[in-house]
Parts: sequence; structure tokens; C-alpha cells
Amino acid sequence: MKIAAVGAGRMGRGIALAFAYAGHEVALIDLKPRDDWDLLRAEAIAEMRASLAMLAELGAMPADAVARIMGRIRLHPEAQSGVLQDAEIIFEAVPETLEAKASAFERICAIASDEAVLASTTSTILVTDLVPLVTRPRRLLNAHWLNPAYLIPLVELSTHPKTAGAVVDKLRAVLEDAGKVPVVCGPTPGYIVPRLQALIMNEAARMVEEGAASAEDIDKATRYGLGLRFAAIGVIEFIDYGGNDILYYASDYLARTVSAERYTAPQNVQRLMREGHLGLKTGRGFYDYRSRDTRAYRKDVLERTLRELRQSGLFRPPR
Repeated sequence: MKIAAVGAGRMGRGIALAFAYAGHEVALIDLKPRDDWDLLRAEAIAEMRASLAMLAELGAMPADAVARIMGRIRLHPEAQSGVLQDAEIIFEAVPETLEAKASAFERICAIASDEAVLASTTSTILVTDLVPLVTRPRRLLNAHWLNPAYLIPLVELSTHPKTAGAVVDKLRAVLEDAGKVPVVCGPTPGYIVPRLQALIMNEAARMVEEGAASAEDIDKATRYGLGLRFAAIGVIEFIDYGGNDILYYASDYLARTVSAERYTAPQNVQRLMREGHLGLKTGRGFYDYRSRDTRAYRKDVLERTLRELRQSGLFRPPR
């Protein structure tokens, strides 16, 4: 699979490392005409090499793998952008403005094959707003990586109504082969993770501002409670596991005591409460548990949680 990343900044470098680490040859292309290409190239190579060296220092890979991985990445200046014609998947990673995206996609579409998958890495522009910028938009989608892209598994794929299913399947397969975990969402602001984490980060900052807790204790609570728990069980899964009624009543209390705007339960939580579909304990919630072995499922959740505790060094056997 021939893969290219357009834009030699932080995200383009991270994507190049992710695929090179997984054994792929990657073209990293800078589409901006510049006199200081040699300086940019040296800076990009130094940064990518330093990231891999740090992984080696932490025991994530042997030191001699650094050169092997770096050998799979080819950096190209604007004058060599013709290499795009051979790419099967092209990640656009230029600055976050429509003008920069329009300029990049104009060049990409003029050079690349009509069958090349086009994936923008934008975190702030809806894929529907990018549709007018490309030819054959059925091959276009957004691919939002989380930094550092070479390390974090999740990649959020945001599609528009005319994105071809085969395009999603192809990109998903390539990402999974590279050890990534792709998820799909529609053209929604903030994708999944940024939309959730913005709420958490803002609320944490408000708690510091209010004097509710220190920054240090909020961070401990996040790492050893919230973060550890949600590493073992998904957010929607957790609603069902604990019970939709718990979320409903907690939301009602916080809406009355903290902020109705921030904490009023959404309509689907209120509807499930009215219908008595409280999750695992009633057999139905966001998921349907009626045909599941609930004891085996509870054991699986416990096993996942224990795994996270062991990996974090927090598990202690009984005295």
C-alpha cells in the first residue's frame, strides 16, 4: 500500500512514523514552495528520529529499529510533488485554514490518481465543508488522529453522506493493519474524543477556579479514577453497566446545584428512564443484554479493570 502525507509539520510527521513503524513505505511531502527546504527536512528528520529514540529508551523497541523505521520515510519538497500520482491513500495535514486546505487539495487532485483515498486530518473543519475542494468527493473523508499520532491507537473517521463505503473500508483496513483503532462518526463538530474531552477539561478548570479542589488532586482523580475506569469500559457502556437511573438522578442533582445548562440529562437518557430501560440490570438500555450471559459479561468488565490496574502498577494483592 503506497501512503503519502501532505504537510511536513507535526501531524504529517506523526502519521509518517505511525505507518513506517508498521512496516509501510511513506512519502512525506511539503507542498509549500520554500527556500529553506533543507532546513525543514533536517528538522523533520531530527524530530522523528528523536521520537523513535525515546521509544527505544523506554524499552518499546530495540535501538537498532530506529534506523530501519526512518529508512521507510521519504521526504519530498514541493518540486517533487509528482510522487503523489502513485499514492493510494493520501493524508492531508496542512495548516487549519480553508485557504490552506483548498490550495493543498487543488494540487493533490491535479496530481493524484482518481482512485486515491483522500483523508484530511483537520480537527476543526467539517468534512462537508471540504467536499467542494476535491474532485470525486466520494473518496473524501476526515481522519482525525490523536497526538502523538505514532503512539495513540485511535483514529476518528468522519464521513459525509456521499463517502463511498469501499473508501471507509479501505482506510479502516490499512489503519488496523498499522495497529490503529478506527471509529466512524458523521460530519459532527469535535468528532467524538475532542467533544468529550473539551467538556471534561473545561469542567476541571472551573473546579480549580471555584476552589473546589486543587489542580493536583483533580489530576490524581482523573488518572486513577476517571481515566483508569474509562480505559476499561466505554462511556456509553458505563451508563448501562451502572444503570441509566444513576446518571439520570446525578444529572438532575448537578443541574439543580451546579448548572442546568451543563448537566441537564439529554432526551434519550430521560426517555430510557421513562421506559424503564436502565441498562444491564433491566436487560435493555443503550445496548440489548437480553441474550447475554450477564455473569460472564460482568467478569469480563472486572478482568479489563484489573488489567488496567496491573498495567498502571496500582494492583495490590490482599494482605
